[in-house]
Amino acid sequence: MSSSPESHSGSKLIQIWQAITRTVLIPVLAVFTALIINAIIIRVSGGDPILAYLGLWEGAFGSPKAISETLVWSTPYIFAGLSVALAFKGGLFNIGAEGQLSFGALISAWIGFALPKLLGTSLPWIIHLPLALFGGILAGALWGAIPGWLKARTGGHEVINTIMMNYIAVLLTSFLLNGPLKDPNPFNVIARTPEIAESARLTPLIEGFRVHWGIVIALLIAFAVGWFLWKTTLGFEIRTVGANPDAAKYAGINVSRIIVLTMSLAGGLAGMAGAVEVIALNYRQELGFSIGYGFDAIAIALLGRSHPLGVVLAAILFGAMRSGATRMQFLTQIPVDIISVVQALILLLVAAEEIVRFIYRIKAPKETVVLTRGWGG
Repeated sequence: MSSSPESHSGSKLIQIWQAITRTVLIPVLAVFTALIINAIIIRVSGGDPILAYLGLWEGAFGSPKAISETLVWSTPYIFAGLSVALAFKGGLFNIGAEGQLSFGALISAWIGFALPKLLGTSLPWIIHLPLALFGGILAGALWGAIPGWLKARTGGHEVINTIMMNYIAVLLTSFLLNGPLKDPNPFNVIARTPEIAESARLTPLIEGFRVHWGIVIALLIAFAVGWFLWKTTLGFEIRTVGANPDAAKYAGINVSRIIVLTMSLAGGLAGMAGAVEVIALNYRQELGFSIGYGFDAIAIALLGRSHPLGVVLAAILFGAMRSGATRMQFLTQIPVDIISVVQALILLLVAAEEIVRFIYRIKAPKETVVLTRGWGG
């Protein structure tokens, strides 16, 4: 006996509501709950949570300069978040974004300061700038391709491999910045490269502010990633492998190729984060320049449900918290480390969404047979 149109329509509405709940409502409530818990922690420790959050808002959005700083912080978060999200869509866990970002920044800086010396002549910006940017992208892609190839060929888990690649990238960068690539200036005691040439620099977006064209590039890349995943054959293959590699293989998709390609693309996005930091903000590679962008990107991708739009919004949230933390500390004397507590709580609540469902009495969807796998939505 066929179902009535009314029951079919009702079932459709339930499915839509469940999708909205999981992709929008749960992350929003997770952020809200994390802020409430953090307010309790601040109060118990003797601080004023209202003043703290007012300071946080003022430091992040209270003035044009504050907004500029928020966007500066958000830029690498967008690139790195997209890196982790893309890997999630392919059923892979890219914990190596930090190493890919660091290696991309290193190569971008080397191209920026060393290439004109090697060639014995200056380069026009229309050649030098793209070379520095794409050099960082290719370096990150290579760093991501290695664990992808190891997984495809040997079955080695990408989590272990990317963690090890992080260590290699950090230690290799430390060696080079303290040795062959260290700024030879006799007054320099910091592990960093010389400044890149003017021709390899990305100009500020607005004169007098630190916000740069990198934020525009990041938004365009987010749009491009969304288009790639949902509008191209290759994007469909990546999502299919992420959902069910056995079914993808049965359908004729080369799963090993897709794994390597996915990790390469993810690494390239993380490498772009490092490259943009070099050519648009720091104008050199410096040891410890990343405050953990690659690791925070995991929380950003989870909070954004591995969707480019969600990643952009989550990245702006994390950027705002980082930007506003200094003002919050100035007003309340609360250490800026409290922001890391908020981020950890958000990650916990998003990853374990049943906690949020229990607190707000949101019914979980009826259990069904799960035929797919993947990370981050």
